[in-house]
Amino acid sequence: MADTPLNYEKIVEDAMRGVAREALREVASGGMPGDHQIYICFKTGAPDVAMPDHLRAQYPEEITIILEHQFWDLSVDETGFSVGLAFAGKREHLHVPFAALTSFADPSVDFGLQFANPEDAEGPAPKGGKRPAAGKAGGEAAAGGEEAGKKVVSLDQFRKK
Repeated sequence: MADTPLNYEKIVEDAMRGVAREALREVASGGMPGDHQIYICFKTGAPDVAMPDHLRAQYPEEITIILEHQFWDLSVDETGFSVGLAFAGKREHLHVPFAALTSFADPSVDFGLQFANPEDAEGPAPKGGKRPAAGKAGGEAAAGGEEAGKKVVSLDQFRKK
């Protein structure tokens, strides 16, 4: 018998982040198919997040970005992704580690994932809470959270209370 119990929460969390990684890899290699749109919410202060200082000042805790029609240079590796987006008409480049994600959704197919953030002492994102408005490609604003779709998978329902 093992002295340490299996950490199923971490195993499931890593698998869910793998879903986001694989979806982004498909978009990076073949473009955004059909009417899909991907909402990605992440902690702006998480380790290894790279973004312009003015965006971090505007969104000091969390931001939601949307990949739909106008994004460029999407690249994905095992630990994160990089992408170019326009915020208020200005082109910016972001690098986001998968460990920084708090949610990943494609409302066009009612799919969404919510992540706990192990590096964050505050714990998982609030259930049903609205996310801060964020730069959308083309400079439009969008809010995450409720738009994330009806099929949101959250580990909260499996956690001990």
